[in-house]
Formats: sequence, structure tokens, C-alpha cells
Amino acid sequence: MMNIVAAIKKLLGINRDMINIILFGPPGSGKGTQAKKLVEKFGLVHISTGDLFRHEMGNDTPLGKQAKEYIKKGELVPDSVTIGMLNNKVNAHPEAKGFIYDGFPRTIPQAEALDEMLAGRGQAINGLFALTVDDNEIVKRILSRGETSGRADDLDEEIIKNRIEVYKENTLEVYDYYNTQDKAVSIEGLGSIEEIASRLQAAVNTTV
Repeated sequence: MMNIVAAIKKLLGINRDMINIILFGPPGSGKGTQAKKLVEKFGLVHISTGDLFRHEMGNDTPLGKQAKEYIKKGELVPDSVTIGMLNNKVNAHPEAKGFIYDGFPRTIPQAEALDEMLAGRGQAINGLFALTVDDNEIVKRILSRGETSGRADDLDEEIIKNRIEVYKENTLEVYDYYNTQDKAVSIEGLGSIEEIASRLQAAVNTTV
């Protein structure tokens, strides 16, 4: 029976078995570290939009060139360009069991665009998993990271606090967007890496 169901899904272009999750949280919440743990546990492909932009622009792809033009003018790169890059990344991994979206979406229009892209593939976001960490801990973590990251903004407490405020004002609403779909889950982001990974992986298991 399962083979028949799978065949029908394939015929209709539907793949509900594909896992698509958003790893969410403020800067310094540990998303990068936990993404690696999820990749190991579930065999997913980690898509970091920062890495994606660097790859596309560094290789002078058509979308990378478009992004450079906007950045050169001091303008924001349109969501359509970012979605195009995401689409390319997904197409490059037909063997994947699923994807972790890290750093995207940051706004509700981006969330809507991501949902539309996945719907075109007969897929959907399974869940958004938000790592919650208090502001003081975030500042402490990023300042510590700044000692080795080489980034000047990781050593400036005022810049760090501003990044936290930008997250709250412009990005946190994405949590509410998926919460209205019963897809948002908050994960305590304090504790050891393994403790946080255990909580996060349990939540993913329950959701997908």
C-alpha cells in the first residue's frame, strides 16, 4: 500500500516526507552549532543564507551578480533573488532527506515567499524551532566569540545590543507567523551544547 501511495505522490509532484525546518533565534543563540547537530542526527542539508550569498557572489553566478548590483548601490537584495538562491541550493541536493533554513526567513514577506516556493514542490515547513536565550547571555556569548571571530562588531557591546533590538523589532514576528499555523516551537537555549541539542532533537522528532 505504501508503494502505491508513494507512486501517487510522485505522480502528483508531492513529497510530504521531505523535512523542512527553520532554525530560528537571535544572534548568538547557537543556531550554527545546533544546525550541525541536526545535520548529523537527521541527515538534513543546512542552508545558511550567509553562506549562500558568499557562494553565489563568489562564483559570479547570475543571481550572485544581481545581488552584487543591489549591494553596490547600497540597496537591500530583493527577496526574489534570495529565494532564487535557495531554490538553486535545494535543486543541487536531490538526494536530501530535507533542509534546515538558517537565517531565512527574517520577515513575514520572506516567510510567505518560502512557503510559496515549497508549495510549488508539494512541500511545506514542518516546524520553526526558536532557540530562546536572554539578552545578557547573548551579549556575553558574542563578546566571547569576538575574541576569535575577527569581527569588530562582535567586540562592540552597543552594536551587539542593537542587533538584538533589530531582531526583536523586525524578525521576531516570523515566529508569530508560524505560530498561527501551529508550527512554532520554543527551545530553551541555555545549558551545554549537548543538553540544548537533546531538547531540540526531541522537538524535531515530535514535530516531523
